[in-house]
Amino acid sequence: MQLYSTNNKQNIASLSKAVMKGLPDDNGLFMPVEIPKLPASFFENLESYSFQEIAFEVCKTLFQGCIPEADLQGLIQKAVNFPAPVVSLDEETHILELFHGPSLAFKDFGARFMAQLMSYFNQGNNKELVILVATSGDTGGAVAAGFYKTPGIKVVILYPSGKVSLLQEKQLTTLGHNIEAIEVEGTFDDCQALVKQAFLDKDLNEKIRLSSANSINIARLIPQAFYYFEAFKQLKDKSRPVAFVVPSGNFGNLTAGLLAKLMGLPIDKFVAATNANDVVPQYLETGDYKPRPSVPTISNAMDVGAPSNFARMLDIYGKSWSDMKSDIHGFSYNDAETRVGLKEVYDKYGYVIDPHGAVGYLALRDFQKSYPNFQGVVLETAHPSKFVDEVEQTLNTSISIPERLESLREKKKEATLMDTSYDSFKPYLLERHS
Repeated sequence: MQLYSTNNKQNIASLSKAVMKGLPDDNGLFMPVEIPKLPASFFENLESYSFQEIAFEVCKTLFQGCIPEADLQGLIQKAVNFPAPVVSLDEETHILELFHGPSLAFKDFGARFMAQLMSYFNQGNNKELVILVATSGDTGGAVAAGFYKTPGIKVVILYPSGKVSLLQEKQLTTLGHNIEAIEVEGTFDDCQALVKQAFLDKDLNEKIRLSSANSINIARLIPQAFYYFEAFKQLKDKSRPVAFVVPSGNFGNLTAGLLAKLMGLPIDKFVAATNANDVVPQYLETGDYKPRPSVPTISNAMDVGAPSNFARMLDIYGKSWSDMKSDIHGFSYNDAETRVGLKEVYDKYGYVIDPHGAVGYLALRDFQKSYPNFQGVVLETAHPSKFVDEVEQTLNTSISIPERLESLREKKKEATLMDTSYDSFKPYLLERHS
């Protein structure tokens, strides 16, 4: 498997280089040179495959022999060891629950797979690898859990002060060992900018082996494609057209869905569902892409004003606005509307959804006004208990909190407070990791 940079298709890298490096030197994003389609026999037998078998077949086809099959099977068995069930609220509305992993968020799939892949490629290298990751909420906890105590790898997580929920913060600030947290006095976009600047700093990269665990890293993106196949497998009526509704922030999750479609999965439409940070829905409506500073919302994992993976989306569609908007429909909702969605799902179906899933539900409802023959799969990206205060207040009821989350409440937070300047961040890294 070879990958190119979205900024220069002549800039080619192997899978191992792309995974361990994270970003190309030209500040583009890595994309596969070839995205092969899965054979017809795979889809004919899809319902007989386990989730792990689906992941293996997708990887085997995409990787094209760059990892021996026995090694790849072992890697997947360690990474993909929890389910992704589809819950049907009615014949038109399905919920893909992606919160059954260690950190109760969809990013567990990408983080655990990436940890296994990086550990595999890191064998025999005695120099410490430092993973930099910016989080708007769920990424940090998933990466912390995925890489916890991984030999030879340290993780530095940057998160915006006061803009993640209490339990989200505890997930990434209480593990210790090889996990460090930096509380940035700014927004997620500020955190992401610091990470990107570090990767482009030649002096820093000569002294520290750096890589990324955000969805800018192709190793995070590939495993997120697995559960699109797993969800389609579980649909009872495959004759009806299907739309996957993706609550979106940095747009890695939706880009992974596009990868699944390019590999042959019969997805008819995507729905990009955002909160007030609606730069992509605005682009789909107008053709103008205007990134701007993010604003805080109750669906904080989507508080992204300059989504990195939009570059991959443009690359997939050859920068054609008309082609992209024919496949992807965009909708956005404010916090008041999100609360209405939370309550409607609970009152109508007795199902407790989280704020991000509520945004997805609203988008599906509005999409189906124009496409009533479609069934929709809403990606429920996090367990509602991660936003317990907001959910309980909105629904006026108590919800159960899994023990692995509740147990964090009383643990001591360990984080370094930092401003948004690179002049603060670079010396911190050099002092601790060079």
